[in-house]
Amino acid sequence: MEAINEIRQAQRSQGTAAVLAIGTVTPPNFINQSEYADYYFRVTKSEHLKDLKENFQRICDETNIRKRHFHLTEEMLEKHPKITSNKDQESLDARQDIVFGEVPKLGLEAAERAIKEWGQPKSKITHLLFHTTTGSIDMPGADRQMLRLLGLPPSTKRSMMYHQSCSGGNTVLRLAKDLAENTRGSRVLVICSEISLTAFRGPSESHNDTLLPQAIFGDGAAAVIVGADPDLMVECPLYDIIAASQTILPGTEDAYIGHIRQDGLTLQMSPPAPELTSSSIVNNLKEIVEPLGIIRNWNWAFWAINPCFPTFLQQVETDLDLDKEKLKLTKDVLAEYGNMMSATIFFMLDEMRKQSVGEGQATVGGGREYGILLGFGAGITMETTVLRAYETTTSQEDDAWTI
Repeated sequence: MEAINEIRQAQRSQGTAAVLAIGTVTPPNFINQSEYADYYFRVTKSEHLKDLKENFQRICDETNIRKRHFHLTEEMLEKHPKITSNKDQESLDARQDIVFGEVPKLGLEAAERAIKEWGQPKSKITHLLFHTTTGSIDMPGADRQMLRLLGLPPSTKRSMMYHQSCSGGNTVLRLAKDLAENTRGSRVLVICSEISLTAFRGPSESHNDTLLPQAIFGDGAAAVIVGADPDLMVECPLYDIIAASQTILPGTEDAYIGHIRQDGLTLQMSPPAPELTSSSIVNNLKEIVEPLGIIRNWNWAFWAINPCFPTFLQQVETDLDLDKEKLKLTKDVLAEYGNMMSATIFFMLDEMRKQSVGEGQATVGGGREYGILLGFGAGITMETTVLRAYETTTSQEDDAWTI
């Protein structure tokens, strides 16, 4: 038994898992939110639904999104007209054929950026976690494609995850933490890639709750390298992953749901009443954060939040009595890209460290040492991740960490 315990201890890392590099990418095609209602009703041949278009324009305006990037183009819609329908037409094959290749391709670009920043050979990657809500469900999946695209050895340990939606980034970060801390010397490549054409469809007078997904989701991919016990001679850790948890907010099972149907991924989003979620959000945060004893109050931390509903940002801000500037970066990223589901939280971390370095902050957490990432996904599932931000310089002798 003693020998087994010794073996087990030798297999474990000594320290906490850390984010060692981040890479993000979006498709080049984008549409300004102020023009999206006109575009959407034109390409779906729904301009005769004037009252519905007016309602959709109001929804778009209330999102506070400035623009969104899309892989989908008008040329694709002309080639696959069933995608624009709301009549349950069989378009799943066409959608899946497109995202089968494009979701891994977008993820590849993000991964290559993260690996380049990491500065280590790809051969040091031991694990691959690939997540998508909007990609095709095939066997083998995008994780297998990624091995070939990146040239990773077939012995790389890989896992494929689907449909964690807006909390997916936190989910795979939590799993990467477990892998890195329980496997000494491991380096986990995490990829989240989302292309929303799977859920694109025309407006319906009988299903108004399908309008919100069309108004908020955009396309993008992000990749991070996660590992414990970083070699500070060659690696520049950004954020320690101190703690991670997952829970379901009671009474919200029908607030955000999705199904794969013959006409693609159908999403129905009906924001739950604040009285159902406010106490749950605050209590769950307290349960994970307070025992750590590292965050004095909510305003003492830095924040990044990927909400399933735009109204959740205002609710969290109010419930926790956060200063207005605490969610500025979150709102800026959502305004610039929309909600890219699982990839969004990494865009926020990427922008935070860039701003921190550019402004000469003490840490890559905007000058704060500890921070909280929140992701709200279907269910409604709440993912909480607590981070410790590294200094913008690794030591007195080293040059400042730069992008």
